[in-house]
Amino acid sequence: MAKLSSEEPVNIVRWRPNKETFILAAAAGEDLFFMIPSVASDAVEKASRDVLDAGFGYATNGAQPSAVNGVKKEPPAKWSRPGGKLEAAGVLLMATVRSTIKVISWHRRGEFISTVSPTGQRSSVAIHTLSKHLSQIPFRKLPGLAQTAQFHPSRPLFFVATQRMIRCYDLQRQELVKVVQPGARWISSFDIHPGGDNLIVGSYDRRLLWHDLDLSSRPYKTMRFHPEAIRAVKFHRSLPLFADASDDGTLQIFHGKVVSDLMENATIVPVKMLKGHKVINKLGVLDVDWHPKHPWCLSAGADGTCRLWA
Repeated sequence: MAKLSSEEPVNIVRWRPNKETFILAAAAGEDLFFMIPSVASDAVEKASRDVLDAGFGYATNGAQPSAVNGVKKEPPAKWSRPGGKLEAAGVLLMATVRSTIKVISWHRRGEFISTVSPTGQRSSVAIHTLSKHLSQIPFRKLPGLAQTAQFHPSRPLFFVATQRMIRCYDLQRQELVKVVQPGARWISSFDIHPGGDNLIVGSYDRRLLWHDLDLSSRPYKTMRFHPEAIRAVKFHRSLPLFADASDDGTLQIFHGKVVSDLMENATIVPVKMLKGHKVINKLGVLDVDWHPKHPWCLSAGADGTCRLWA
C-alpha cells in the first residue's frame, strides 16, 4: 500500500492494458503516478520497470524544449521520480500536469495515456507518451470544458467530451472527423463499444444514451432508469453487456447486442438493477468496471466500499 498524497484524494486508477507488464496508473491532484504492485512475478516486474525507466534515457528527459520569441514555454507535464519513500512502495514514476486530473485513459497498446483536467482550460486534455516521458497538448481550443476523453479501441481516433458534445479527432491527420450530439445538459461519462461503431453516454441529468456512430450524430436510444445523476458507464470488453452507475446508489445492467449487419440496429434490453451502496451526501455509485472475461461487475461508491457483482 502506498499513500500517494497527504493532501489530495486519488481521483482515478487504471491498469495498463498489456499482459507482459503489471503497471497501475493513478491520479492524485496534478500528479499522475505509475506503480508496480508487489504481487507481480520477478519477470513481469522487470519488464514493467523497463517500461517505466525507458523514458529516462530519452534525449529530453521529459522536458520538451520549446520557446516563442526567445521565451521558454512551460512544458505540458514534468516527468520525475516520486522520491525514495514512494519508490520503496513500488511507485516508480510520476508526471505532474498543470491542474487537477479527473480522468485518465490508456491507449489499447499501453504506449499512450491521456489525462483530463476540467479546470485546465487550454491544457485540459493532454496525451502522454510513456516510453519517452513526453507530454503534448493536442487541443488548444475546445468549445466548452473538457469532461472526459478516450482512445478508440482499434482506430487512430480520440474522443473528447465537453459538457454537451463529444468530438472525435483523427490523431494521424490531426483533424476533427465527427461531432456526437447526445442532447444531454451535462455529460458525465461515455464509453466506446469494443467493436468501435457504438458508444454509450451517461449524463448528470439522469440520461443514458446509446449512439450508433454510423447511423447519426444523434442518439439511437435514450433511456431513463435513475432518479439521480449517472456518474459512469461501461461496456464489457468481450460480452454483450454494459452498465451504468448512479447517485441513487444503484447500477443498471443491460444486455446490448451489436451485429455487423449495418441494416440491423443494436438490441438493448435492461437486465438487472443492483442495489448495495449507501448514498452519502447525495453521492452514490461513483464508478463501474467489468472483469475482462467473466460477467462480473465491480463498483465503487461514495460509502467507501468497492463491490463485486457476479
